[in-house]
Amino acid sequence: MRISVVVPVLNDATLLGRLLPELEKFQAEVIVVDGGSGDAPELVADRYGAHLVQSEPGRAKQMNAGARAATGDILLFLHADSQLPAHFDALIRGGMRGPRFSWGRFDVRLSGAHPMFRMIEWMMNVRSRRTGVCTGDQGIFVKAEYFTHCGGFPDIPLMEDIAFSKRMLRAPYCIRQRLTTSSRRWEQNGIFKTMVLMWSLRLRYFFGAAPEDLVKRYYG
Repeated sequence: MRISVVVPVLNDATLLGRLLPELEKFQAEVIVVDGGSGDAPELVADRYGAHLVQSEPGRAKQMNAGARAATGDILLFLHADSQLPAHFDALIRGGMRGPRFSWGRFDVRLSGAHPMFRMIEWMMNVRSRRTGVCTGDQGIFVKAEYFTHCGGFPDIPLMEDIAFSKRMLRAPYCIRQRLTTSSRRWEQNGIFKTMVLMWSLRLRYFFGAAPEDLVKRYYG
């Protein structure tokens, strides 16, 4: 089973310069989907043999565009500020063999050293296991045929990962090896303040708030 890694970016050339050398070590197709960056991500993509796809801005639009361009049997949607665990490809293939699982995600680790991050990441992983809801920073992967069958990511400006999880008709395969994601937003805006913001946005979405309104709150 061939894996296609889809990385949506918007002015993330520096992050790409760290991620793509790691992905180059694996036999995976890498598709960088640019939403209109001004920092020349095409130069970084070309340097490390990744395919570049242009798209309208918006994570859902970009990931769907990357999926359409992918040729792999499994799609892995990865944020540019992520660091995958060792042998991530074997871990994914091991879970996706056979008919039991069609999609999944990794446990997540936040990059910061503050003790609060250990509690937050534990809560994120436990919540995901119990609810079957996966978030983009956990590295969502899915069989390409199943992705198409379920209609891909809903074209909304925020909460596309939550909405995508709800579209999946089967439980996710949860890999306990951890994907590390950047904690810079938490550190810049305050850990407690960011935690309250994230939970309030999800509660509002659960009770029917429009993603178009939530995205304004998220980005301030």
